[in-house]
Amino acid sequence: MARQVFKYTKNVLKKVTFSFALFKKELDKASEVLLPHEYDELKIWVENYINKHPHLVGVV
Repeated sequence: MARQVFKYTKNVLKKVTFSFALFKKELDKASEVLLPHEYDELKIWVENYINKHPHLVGVV
């Protein structure tokens, strides 16, 4: 089930890309919900995702 939360979190982050504040808020929520290794994986995904969306630089 936790993997579903991971996928859901990625989908939410993709949908709030337009707003730095919302993206940061959802990322903070993810840190509380995901398992440590999943959050580490999410951080790697976010770092790669930021390359496509430079206005999010500094969110991590």
